[in-house]
Amino acid sequence: MIHLRKRIVSLLPRTPTRVPCPHNSPLFYPHRLLSATKCVATTTNQFAVEDYLVATCGLTRAQALKASLRISHLKDASRPDAVVAFLSNLGLSSAEVTAVVTRDPKVLCSDVERTLTARVAELTDLGLSRPEIIRLLIVGMNHFRHGSLRLNVEFWISVFGSLDELMRVLRINNVLLSKNIEKVCKPNLALIQKCGIDVSEIPKSFMSRVLTVDPKRLLEALAHLHEYRIQQGSQLFIRGLYTFAILGSEKITKRIQLFEKLGWSKDHIVSAVKSDPNILGFTEERVRRSMEFLIGVVGLEVQYIAQRPALITCSIDRRLLPRNCLMNFLRAKGLFNDKPTFFSVASLSDKKFRRRYVHPYEERFPGLAAAFASSSAGEHQWERLYKMTGENRES
Repeated sequence: MIHLRKRIVSLLPRTPTRVPCPHNSPLFYPHRLLSATKCVATTTNQFAVEDYLVATCGLTRAQALKASLRISHLKDASRPDAVVAFLSNLGLSSAEVTAVVTRDPKVLCSDVERTLTARVAELTDLGLSRPEIIRLLIVGMNHFRHGSLRLNVEFWISVFGSLDELMRVLRINNVLLSKNIEKVCKPNLALIQKCGIDVSEIPKSFMSRVLTVDPKRLLEALAHLHEYRIQQGSQLFIRGLYTFAILGSEKITKRIQLFEKLGWSKDHIVSAVKSDPNILGFTEERVRRSMEFLIGVVGLEVQYIAQRPALITCSIDRRLLPRNCLMNFLRAKGLFNDKPTFFSVASLSDKKFRRRYVHPYEERFPGLAAAFASSSAGEHQWERLYKMTGENRES
């Protein structure tokens, strides 16, 4: 084992910069690592993976139980020991090693010399410093073992302009590190640029998904965007590209059929999707419940909803229902000369809504704020408030 450690250290790229581990970390003391491993190994005739993850890698018992299912085939600690030693000598702290193993337990099955050391050497040749390699490893460990890592990192740095910009995308979704550049990423990138979209315009929250989806689905998504006459190059176009590409044509067709069953005409659907493509991304149950509430409870018409599809995206329980209850109460008290539209009420931020419709009436109607808050939490107190104010509830 000591010979293996010396071999690992000699294979690591030399650099004057080193991220220190805490001095009390067992990862920096070989005799502690061996002692922990020995303890795990001697408790049973078989290698206790879960115990090893807790004792040596610092996982909680719950984390270890979940992680052990993915590496249950391990027969002994030799390979995991080598990986942990490699990571600690590379410069990862004990907490970082724990994070890496938690995210990707299979790293403990890696061949240190043929895989991990090779990846570090390739990234060093690319010009990355030891701290930069560590950052990349931490966010993309599950892709770090891929032989295409260097090619992918080099390509995406050229696309985004710097490692820092690439890291911002990888922290959200690191799939860019292993997707086929020639067959998937380059065709998608070319197609997006052909539409007049610069990669910097794509929100990082869904950039990885757009750039790595099957190119055929991206082409289909573009066809849908043109079908709904969404302006090319706009932010709405980019959002729609993401929504349609992720859903795929089959799901889009099913969603459209659902809206038709709920009484929407083709023009209604086109109008709504053109304003907010995301409405096609909701489940059938969510769409049905929203329509039942907006039509059956609030009393809106399909045309009104289709022109304001954001209403479907609002939470019924946390936004629409509480506000509708409060507005009905205030109307019952005859407080509005000009009736505000439901959409204007639903569109206000929580802070603005309270300032406009709750705070001015709290003194006149004690319990109003509590009723509104309880309604937002799913516990309705409006009947009680109606009784307290001496009037029957508005039907």
